[in-house]
Amino acid sequence: MAFDGIVIANLTKDLKEKLEGGKINKIAQPEKDELLFTIKNNRETLRLLMSASASLPLIYFTEKNKTSPLTAPGFCMLLRKHIGTGRILSVSQPGLERIIEFQIEHLDEMGDLCRKRLIVELMGKHSNIIFCKEDGTILDSIKHVSSQMSSVREVLPGRTYFIPRTVEKGDPLHITLEEFAGLMAAAPVPVRKALYQKLTGISPIMGDELCHLASIDGDRSANELSHGELTHLHRTLSLMMEDVSSGNFSPNIVYRRGEPVEFSSLPLTCFEGGDYRPRTFDSISLLLEDYYAQKNTITRIRQKSADLRRIVQTALERNYKKYDLQLKQLKDTEKRDKYKVYGELLNTYGYELEGGEKQLTCLNYNTGQEITIPLDPTLTARENSQKFFDKYNKLKRTFEALTGLIQETRDEIDHLESIGTSLDIALKEEDLVQIKEELTEYGYIRRHYVKGKKPRITSKPFHYISSDGFHIYVGKNNYQNEELTFKAATGNDWWFHAKGIPGSHVIVKCEGKELPDRVFEEAGALAAYYSKGRGSDKVEIDYVQKKHVKKAAKGAPGFVIYHTNYSLLAEPRELPRMAE
Repeated sequence: MAFDGIVIANLTKDLKEKLEGGKINKIAQPEKDELLFTIKNNRETLRLLMSASASLPLIYFTEKNKTSPLTAPGFCMLLRKHIGTGRILSVSQPGLERIIEFQIEHLDEMGDLCRKRLIVELMGKHSNIIFCKEDGTILDSIKHVSSQMSSVREVLPGRTYFIPRTVEKGDPLHITLEEFAGLMAAAPVPVRKALYQKLTGISPIMGDELCHLASIDGDRSANELSHGELTHLHRTLSLMMEDVSSGNFSPNIVYRRGEPVEFSSLPLTCFEGGDYRPRTFDSISLLLEDYYAQKNTITRIRQKSADLRRIVQTALERNYKKYDLQLKQLKDTEKRDKYKVYGELLNTYGYELEGGEKQLTCLNYNTGQEITIPLDPTLTARENSQKFFDKYNKLKRTFEALTGLIQETRDEIDHLESIGTSLDIALKEEDLVQIKEELTEYGYIRRHYVKGKKPRITSKPFHYISSDGFHIYVGKNNYQNEELTFKAATGNDWWFHAKGIPGSHVIVKCEGKELPDRVFEEAGALAAYYSKGRGSDKVEIDYVQKKHVKKAAKGAPGFVIYHTNYSLLAEPRELPRMAE
């Protein structure tokens, strides 16, 4: 995602407008690499979250408070001592660097006015929050960086703060055409890559956007661009930087089938059309809070479900191997009828044999063609015939046994794949409880609690309202699918499911009314979105009235059979969801 110099510029603009002149009221450090400031300004109380996490560095306004440790860490205590009641004089960004600097005024122990600098560096794994004197002497930082950790810059108390420059980059805010052409000429890499490698604050996605706006193939080598193309690209960059300098931002997230793809502070025209849908926000803080809340939710639920995923994947791999082996063994039984024919023909023509022959050539009366039968010269014709009948009977028994076993293995694979899809759908920890219970019931997990005492189930199906006001319910797992279809739905309600692949049951409550075409399209889109095919452009959806859906005999929960259904092609997408 594009947490680049342009997004930082947008953040700096918002911070300046809301914080300059404000008084710090409270400083907390809820995590080891995170600060939460409470600031009062213009009769408004604001919470500013700063994180120097290597995996998720960020800074934004938030409405939510966070629990702090009982004993504040040393860095937090130092900030409270110096700027606990300080006033924010200014918020600035050096150039287009991924850095935000706060100038803070406070009273020292003697009652004299002093100034301090709080510098937030949002640079991926090198992110940090550094507290300095006005002259740049580092007082402390949320992360200490010694010479053993970095040969570029030490971040320790007593050292002088400076911005590390490991690569010489141009300043896109002030770069001239001659400087830009020189940087591009020295870059034997694709244009889109050269833009973010040679210009400060430009991310890969903005490199793609600049190429798109300038109608230049981003995969072309930068040092092969003509003077006219360089002039046009520089002009495009200059227009973009004019928007940045003037604060003309439009925070937006681009979604593809309900999943966030990119976010930016400027419109991303390279994603226009097709499956992409932009959503604009009133401020970059609202965007970041919304985006990272989604990201944190997905990350947390994936961590929580990791053990369940591993159990499902292990069982799937074992069954895939078993299934392939069974199919191979089944193929070997295809020659059983040949041995039956050999035995019957030997019974018919065996009288011609004198003994000791290695083969018999005779007419196959089933086909009217000659056939050569291999023989064991140490056996009589009758004994050879019996040998072939024994082989036939053995392969016949194997075929009959394998046919049932293969179906059982296929059913188990389908069941496990449906559980895997349920894990992909899960959004909350309580959604995992039912999935774990299903894995336990079917023997994939050993039951640890008292027999007969089941865990409390609080997870409920997704609930949507169609554009025409009809209630739509989507099962999150096999138990909920079973409940929706056979208990919640009535006979004339409509049932939707992705054809031939694991997915959720989708129920539309018709309440005795005829459904408009748009409702079928929206329910089909949900059935596609909550299926294994959600990454496809189109998914075939079967739909039928619930009264025609029957539970599969001896099938796992949620497995059904139906006939005389209708079908439609749907684009996987989500509707606005009702609160649970």
